[in-house]
Amino acid sequence: MKELYYALPVFAQNLACSWAGYRRFRDRFTPHFHEILASWQSNLEGPESRLLEIQQERLSELVERARTHVPHYKDLPPPSTASDPEQAIRETLAGIPILEKETYRSHTEDFISRDIPTTQLRRGVTAGTTGSALRLYSTPEALAEEYATVWRMRKSQGIGLRDAHLTWGGQVIVPFNQRRPPFWRKNTYGKQLLFSTYHMTPGNLEYYIDAILDSGAVYVTGYPSALHLMSRAMIASGRTLPSGQLKGVFTSSESLLAFQKKSISEAFGASIWERYGSSEFAVSMTSCRKGNLHVDMEFCIVEVEAHEETEDFVRGELLVTGLANPATPFLRYRIGDVGTQSKHPCPCGRPGSVFLDIDGRVEDFVLTPDDRLIGRLDHIFKKLERIHEAQILQEKKESIEVLFVPDDDFGGKDEEKLIMSIREHLGDQIGIELTRVASIPREANGKFRAVKSEVARLEL
Repeated sequence: MKELYYALPVFAQNLACSWAGYRRFRDRFTPHFHEILASWQSNLEGPESRLLEIQQERLSELVERARTHVPHYKDLPPPSTASDPEQAIRETLAGIPILEKETYRSHTEDFISRDIPTTQLRRGVTAGTTGSALRLYSTPEALAEEYATVWRMRKSQGIGLRDAHLTWGGQVIVPFNQRRPPFWRKNTYGKQLLFSTYHMTPGNLEYYIDAILDSGAVYVTGYPSALHLMSRAMIASGRTLPSGQLKGVFTSSESLLAFQKKSISEAFGASIWERYGSSEFAVSMTSCRKGNLHVDMEFCIVEVEAHEETEDFVRGELLVTGLANPATPFLRYRIGDVGTQSKHPCPCGRPGSVFLDIDGRVEDFVLTPDDRLIGRLDHIFKKLERIHEAQILQEKKESIEVLFVPDDDFGGKDEEKLIMSIREHLGDQIGIELTRVASIPREANGKFRAVKSEVARLEL
């Protein structure tokens, strides 16, 4: 299908994007979405006790279903019957062992609920922060509820479902070898202009800026790394958007760093709104006007394994429990990120659990021989289930080295598939060296860095 899409003329690719946009709109914005969004919007004003009641009710229901229908959880104790919701949540979680990613990855079938027909399961895959592919299953309702958290934040800024917007994401929507603009495609149905993150050379960025200024967009979404590159070019050329023209810039999928936030806000003339989530439907946090991240408590529960604690905050690894997806329950799941949870109410007035920061994905760019800066490359590994983890190293722009930890069944066809996926995202000019390793070392702070480059560091 990809080869057919790439062979189409641009107008036909735009039609294909519009058709895909229609299908996404239909799948996401269901009657369940609208019902949940309306209900959850009222919770922004509190009280927190109501959020805890919702959490306790959903957690108890999910644990009972998991005990009955999910093989991995058949030996869980029943949920607590304590009358106080906060106590009941605490006692119920205490009876659930921590779930590690490798446990899920190695025994995925044991996590699939037996009471949901396979025809009703949505299938997906994520490479996560280490490049290790996870097979995922969810219900249509889980997708709708995740988008309810997204749109609760966007609607707070006066944005509607049908408003025009610009997107910088990871899909290869423009053939890599295309040399002339447009380096974007149109989803006419969704009023969306999709910009390629794989063609952002210094020479091409002027065309991007032209398209941005002519778009009439109401808001922007995208990866912080791509938006940062875009904003630097806009500032350098003196062609920024006037303050207030956009209603907001919404980032996700990567950690939003302070220097990125500053340049993006300056270039696009709008406030930045961040979301922290996961493909596992296990967690959702959305930012407020004070820049803090609020746990969407109707959707998930977040615990912190304390590494550091003061009177004001507790900091450590996150254990997340998704409440929206009974298809594959993730209960007390070590997601691999570190967060700092405040012990005080947020000054914005929104009730509930609030985080000061999340240390998630941080990585460098890859610089291709034709001067493209490309970030967020976990897409390379998404469909390679026989790789446990992978890291891209670059010491010169002519080539990369890919370290990867294979499983015992990894073979020649898997290696060919890996090279093809690298070529799809980085082109034919760059040299590729594949190196099998037993493990990949972490940084001094314990974090995994998916891309390490000597020629295109994050601080560019």
